[in-house]
Amino acid sequence: MELNITTLAERPELVDALDRMPDTWPGFLLEDLVGWAHFPRIAVEFPQYVLVATDPDGVVVARAYSVPFRLDAPGRGKLPADGWDRLLLWAFSDLRRGRTPDTVGAIEVTVATGQQGRGISGRMLAAMRANAGRLGFHEVVAPVRPSGKHLRPAVPMEEYARLTRPQDGLPEDPWLRVHVRAGGTVDSVAPASMTVSGSLAQWREWTGMPFDADGPVVVPGALVPVHCAPAHGYAVYTEPNVWVRHQV
Repeated sequence: MELNITTLAERPELVDALDRMPDTWPGFLLEDLVGWAHFPRIAVEFPQYVLVATDPDGVVVARAYSVPFRLDAPGRGKLPADGWDRLLLWAFSDLRRGRTPDTVGAIEVTVATGQQGRGISGRMLAAMRANAGRLGFHEVVAPVRPSGKHLRPAVPMEEYARLTRPQDGLPEDPWLRVHVRAGGTVDSVAPASMTVSGSLAQWREWTGMPFDADGPVVVPGALVPVHCAPAHGYAVYTEPNVWVRHQV
């Protein structure tokens, strides 16, 4: 498919179309409070780090969000265990403090529902890397959400991230494989990359599941089981991601 990939800074009129683009994210992930508070700010405050892809008819078929931050800063220096959430917090803290960024963090690469399987995600990843280079950066880091992990929620992420295909040694997971093929290096696991907590009533609303049994609950789309505590009236999902580093 022919794509026109630009930054949102170049085409600000597409901001509403980005929000309306249909996707397959599990609904409960939108309840991560760090993301809920900060993700909408990216398009407003970092539009030059937001990529949008349109087809020949001008329809938005993919988006990619990233943020600049300073990794080489006091108390940092290594990729954090609370990956995706911490990346957002660092980026907007640095913006507020006027701290010069030295790294680009990938926040999201999403292909519109019905457009998967056409290699668009890899093209968006390549465009994100190229955009970071144009902006003067030398590294992109990504807290990757492996696309096949939800099918094996009981497998620890440390184990899953190291699974490779016998025929070529590439990652077994399709999305991790795209990153490695693009030149990325699997660095480490972020065991608490995203956190979604809520009452049992909220989880029932988000998932349509009963949430009435104590212990782990396997939820469609979740990478690991959700911890349910009926006696205390709440459930918590702590999602692990995989840090991948890309030299630009």
